[in-house]
Amino acid sequence: MEMKYGRNSFFDGGLLSLIGWNILGSIVTVCTLGILYPLALCWVYGWKINHTVIEGRRLKFNGTAMGLFGNWIKWLFFMIITIGIYGFWVSIKLEDWRVKNTTFGN
Repeated sequence: MEMKYGRNSFFDGGLLSLIGWNILGSIVTVCTLGILYPLALCWVYGWKINHTVIEGRRLKFNGTAMGLFGNWIKWLFFMIITIGIYGFWVSIKLEDWRVKNTTFGN
């Protein structure tokens, strides 16, 4: 399907907002010794996804820090019992979680 007028897929987030969310997430992560890292990830994921339009439809991030935190604990457990080997799969699991919590908005 070809769109004749304007861009059909685009990202409308701004650099200063991205920097702000990253700084805020870093501060929260450092001040809580990493405990709230899932919250920081949700903030940044939400900002990026909510500013993305694909084929004329805006994406919406539905993930929550509590939902990610439960997975984070499970992944940490697996890393401990596999002496860190499971850590190679954590980035894949995190990406899977992010995509599962992304839908098309209005």
